[in-house]
Amino acid sequence: MNSYFELKKNGTSFQTELIAGISSFLATSYIIVVNPNILSQAGMPFAGVLTATVLVCFFSSVMMGLYAKNPILVAPGMGLNAFFTFSAVLGMKVPWQVALGAVFWSGIVFLLLSVFNIRTYIVKAIPRPLRYAIAAGIGLFITLIGFANAKFIVANPATIIGVSPLTPTLLTFLAGLLLTAVLVVRQVKGGILIGILFTTLLSYPLGRWWATEATPLINWQGVFAAPDFSLLFQLDLINSLQWAVLPVIFAFVFTDLFDSLSTLVGLAEAANLVDEEGEPRNIKQALLTDAVATTMAGLVGCSPGTAYIESAVGIEAGGRTGLTAVVGGLLFLPFLFLAPLLSMVPAIATAPALVLVGVFMVRPVTKIDWAQLDEAIPAFLAMVLIPFTYSISQGIIWGFLSWTALKLISGKKSEISLALWIIDIFCILALVLA
Repeated sequence: MNSYFELKKNGTSFQTELIAGISSFLATSYIIVVNPNILSQAGMPFAGVLTATVLVCFFSSVMMGLYAKNPILVAPGMGLNAFFTFSAVLGMKVPWQVALGAVFWSGIVFLLLSVFNIRTYIVKAIPRPLRYAIAAGIGLFITLIGFANAKFIVANPATIIGVSPLTPTLLTFLAGLLLTAVLVVRQVKGGILIGILFTTLLSYPLGRWWATEATPLINWQGVFAAPDFSLLFQLDLINSLQWAVLPVIFAFVFTDLFDSLSTLVGLAEAANLVDEEGEPRNIKQALLTDAVATTMAGLVGCSPGTAYIESAVGIEAGGRTGLTAVVGGLLFLPFLFLAPLLSMVPAIATAPALVLVGVFMVRPVTKIDWAQLDEAIPAFLAMVLIPFTYSISQGIIWGFLSWTALKLISGKKSEISLALWIIDIFCILALVLA
């Protein structure tokens, strides 16, 4: 195991990778419940989507660990599942079976792009300042998700967003955040995991004493549930190739492409998971894994899979090799039968970890030359628009377009590669067709 994952070379150990894998799983596990909740609104059976979600998380994450050897979990993407349900099925009236076919064909496109190494060229075409900005933007995005999950940041009609008044839920989150921060500052191994467990235990009185929805009461009845394979191979491959469905396939291709690219690049820059040339480590294998995840998702019955930004929790806990992803992937498997147990880890328990991961992710921003404005402005736009628009794709779209525009106007056309021009075309198409 040490030789295969090169633990010593990467400055890690089995114990560290184990803790990191558990940490990433706990930060990502919400998708097992959230994804079925969203896709079931498209008319798909909740239990079937849950089984499909677990299968994608398990196989894709283990493949990322064993094949790409990166500490990154793969799961059905948030945003992609919302597009599947609310835009494709409910908005465009595409039957969910046809939408699953669109997911499958978008995965095939990914496979072709990955096999012929086109996606790797796209990664190399991303200017380094934008890479650093994307990493920082993802960090801010994760932090925003953490604060929102904890109900620390809430909607406010007067100011768009605001801070929640002190409540038992908020005090529980703040206590967990303080403890987790202290453990991280003191460099306690597994500090993030300890913080998640501590906040989980601290949160249970909320459901009993204050009747909030932050933590449901523990109910040991119905813990076990047999997996539901009813969605297996229910995709419609023929009708999903109709002209009317092509915009759906394109949307899946574009969104998943840039979500996965920006996540992989951002995590690689933040954690220094780069090769000798400074490129993300094993990027071709990682992108191929992402493509397989999307193709598999269509076959088993759920929205496209993608690399997960919450993997930063495990990376911050010390995960540096594929063993982290293998551990995290294996932990999904029991929830084919034990999905109800996920209710024992509420959203406010992982919220402190997500907030603190933002500190870790924003570090590369110091590498940007803020005095060179034709690079600083696009980097800044990419960084802030990711959290402000609640979309990784929107952040990088405007980052790319503003970079090209400023370089062109500044007389630096030679700094714009052919691949970047092609990316810009897809960015414009995404904005027009959105």
